[in-house]
Amino acid sequence: MDRITETSIEADPSVPVIRTSREFAAAPERLFRAHTDPAVYARWVGPDATVTRIEHWDARTGGSWRYVSEHDGVEYGFHGCFHEVRPDRIVQTFTFEGDPDGVALETLWFEDLGDGRTRVRTQSLTDSFESRDAWLRSGMEVGVDEGYAKLDRMLGDDAV
Repeated sequence: MDRITETSIEADPSVPVIRTSREFAAAPERLFRAHTDPAVYARWVGPDATVTRIEHWDARTGGSWRYVSEHDGVEYGFHGCFHEVRPDRIVQTFTFEGDPDGVALETLWFEDLGDGRTRVRTQSLTDSFESRDAWLRSGMEVGVDEGYAKLDRMLGDDAV
């Protein structure tokens, strides 16, 4: 099975948005499940050196979520609300609890490319360029890259 393992991460120069894109050798339904099933999500999200514990997960339109990632004994909390959940798109808020005022509005798209391939695109709109740039300086690309690499391996092993 041909795998694509590179994630594109771009900052929009005109609005405080971060866009990501990555292709997977899996059908959209499997990628949707990986983003909505809490047991699956906890296994792949974030950097390799973290362990994630789901505290609350209600992946439906109007639902909410919270998880905690642990690294070297330090816990980092994240939470948000699912504004819309449908098979081709998820719209949610995302807050790192270390910066409770830094709420982002995220949209994820699951694009069927045919032949069992899917492109996952995300757009994260922050409240300012300063917040967006702080996200980029935080090393978020490591978490995105390593998390999606874990997800790619899980898809290849039929673990999703």
